[in-house]
Amino acid sequence: MQLRTLLGNHARGTRAVLDGFMPVRLPRPHRFDVYVAIGGLLGGLLLAGIGLSTRKSADPITLFDGPWPVLPPLVVTACCELLRRTAPRTALLIGTAAICADLVTQGNLATILMFTDLVYAAVLYGTAASARRILWITGLLSVAGTLAPFALWRVPQALLIGVVTGIVAFGPAATGWIVRDHRDAAEAARLRAEQTALLAEMDRTQAISAERARMARELHDMVANHLSAIAIHSTAALSIDDPGTSKEALTVIRENSVAGLAEMRRLIGILRDAGAGTEPAAAPTLGGLTDLVDGARANGLDITLDTDHGTVPAPVELAAYRIVQESLTNALKHA
Repeated sequence: MQLRTLLGNHARGTRAVLDGFMPVRLPRPHRFDVYVAIGGLLGGLLLAGIGLSTRKSADPITLFDGPWPVLPPLVVTACCELLRRTAPRTALLIGTAAICADLVTQGNLATILMFTDLVYAAVLYGTAASARRILWITGLLSVAGTLAPFALWRVPQALLIGVVTGIVAFGPAATGWIVRDHRDAAEAARLRAEQTALLAEMDRTQAISAERARMARELHDMVANHLSAIAIHSTAALSIDDPGTSKEALTVIRENSVAGLAEMRRLIGILRDAGAGTEPAAAPTLGGLTDLVDGARANGLDITLDTDHGTVPAPVELAAYRIVQESLTNALKHA
């Protein structure tokens, strides 16, 4: 009984370990890769069935003749096509072994074509370092395949080995590198466009924030002076039981109310004019300091205005007017 319990616990523990660590989910192949693999396999089977091969059985390199020896390399290469996008380097390594096995048979054109696609996919979808290595290796193999046979046999036909090697290996690698370069350039251009759009959006947001802050300052500068005068004179009218003083205070209150409304209408007009690129002509200038000082005197302040007429830029003129206006408002409120 104890032995059965121990065996059961061991089995459950082993199953838990297997459930936790053993299963490895392979990446799902792309649908296009499945179509390529199926098409290559069916095409290779058709060529083998009708007896078309790349080499004759009498060639010295052919160690296994007949239609059956070409099938294992064909099937392996077709399976590698399923990994051309998800695991390109692994697919190329296995496909290289399969094409080497195909060399000692009568050969199948579909196997060769699928191998060229594996080289192309390894350069296009693999890492940048792997793509560069594949390009260099295939180029060196093409050169070696051209020079070595010619140096060994001294016949012009030996140069065909290098030509075939270049077509099968270096050609797809170079094509994949060109396509990869264009793809990377397009991706870099897309990223630059996104970055430019992001910077433009940030600039627009900052401009909106700055404009809102400027509007808030403008509204405060325009209204605060008039509201302060209204508050002070309304308090005086309520505190002093004198019809003459109350009438004078109400007159000042009305004047400041009308002036404040006029300033607010001017600001609303600025906000509605979305196409205005410069400061409107109705903006306060240094020439309006006299009226501003007269209004402050009417509110009870003792002010002396000494002006030196000159020409200054419109933003400076507006800023100076607002500084004087804010100073008078603070003096009226706190003096």
